[in-house]
Amino acid sequence: MKLIEEQGFQYYQTGKGPVIILMHGLFGALSNFYDFIRYFENKFTIYLPVLPVYSLPAQETSIDGMVNYLSDFINFKALKDFSILGNSLGGHIALLYCLKHQDRVKSLVLTGSSGLFENALGDSYPRKSDYDYVRKKAAYTFYNPDVATDDLVDEIYEIVNDKEKAMRILHLAKSALRHNLSASLSVLTIPVLLIWGKEDRITPPRAGEEFHKLLPNSELYYLDKCGHAPMMERPKEFNKVTESFFDRINRK
Repeated sequence: MKLIEEQGFQYYQTGKGPVIILMHGLFGALSNFYDFIRYFENKFTIYLPVLPVYSLPAQETSIDGMVNYLSDFINFKALKDFSILGNSLGGHIALLYCLKHQDRVKSLVLTGSSGLFENALGDSYPRKSDYDYVRKKAAYTFYNPDVATDDLVDEIYEIVNDKEKAMRILHLAKSALRHNLSASLSVLTIPVLLIWGKEDRITPPRAGEEFHKLLPNSELYYLDKCGHAPMMERPKEFNKVTESFFDRINRK
């Protein structure tokens, strides 16, 4: 997939059919959704906007700034009746967008989303520049540490050793901490699929349980031997569960 740049937006686009918007997390990238895109691009039009963590004015590098960016992107592409899939901070941003615009959203998939127990999001930030430390923190994200490839570790290492990027990441993480959604979720009535790794140490299974309790039209599915990014660590199971959900939604 080639990165598209137009009108101040950077995004990837592929496929045909009903629209799905993918929202990556704080250290996320296109590679996080590689298996998902390859599996679904013949059934859906898939957009993955690149969050402008490093390009927005500093005062706008907040979770509200990211929600505004997503809203502007959706308006720019004139999208409606679409689904959103968000991982980690991407799920948090998707939730905030849906709370404002659920009339435009067909369904929502959250996996390892922040929004309730975000203290782990800040605690997990690799503050040290030591490469081995960064590798351990990246591996902590997954049940199987081998999923934290050298390329992934290199990407994170580059970010945390760039002072400007590191400060923006930390500022955004702290912004997320201030946006606990527990008092707001009961008004979100669109169908929501929650997919959680049973060994998620960043947003633990109890976060999925709490989301399920607070979201009135939600269903919760756990994946065994899986951490914070199920679409990367257990892609086959993740895609099958998601496909079943979308099939039921699109039949309505």
